[in-house]
Amino acid sequence: MFIRYKKNYEKIAMGLLSFMPEEKDVKKLQQTIKEYESNPDWHLFLWKEEDVLGAIGVRIENDINAVIQHISVNPSHRNSGIGKKMVKEVQHIYGDKYAVCADDLTQQFLNKCAEEEEQQQDEENN
Repeated sequence: MFIRYKKNYEKIAMGLLSFMPEEKDVKKLQQTIKEYESNPDWHLFLWKEEDVLGAIGVRIENDINAVIQHISVNPSHRNSGIGKKMVKEVQHIYGDKYAVCADDLTQQFLNKCAEEEEQQQDEENN
C-alpha cells in the first residue's frame, strides 16, 4: 500500500533513506526530511505491507516534471518488485499532470524498470 509521508513516520523514513549513499550523513538526511516536510514541491511516499518496506521521493520541477529523486527499499526486501511498484504508483499519481522522470541518482533504476516492462510486454505479445 502506498502512503504519503507523515511526521510520525519520520524515523522509518530516515532509516530507509539512509540506505541511499548520498543520504548516509545524518545532517544531510535530517535536511532532506525537513525539505520533504516543509517544501510543497517535495513529496515523500512510503510503501507499506505488514511493515513499511520502501520510500520514494518526488520533486515537482517547474510545474512540468515530477522528478523521482529518492528510491529506497529495506535491504531484506530488495529484488521483490517493491521499487518497481513504487515507481508505477508515482507514474499513476503524477503521469497525467507531469512528465515523470529521474534525477542522476535514480536514472539507472528507472531505466531498469522500463527495460523489464518492455521485456514483459514482449513476452505477453509473443
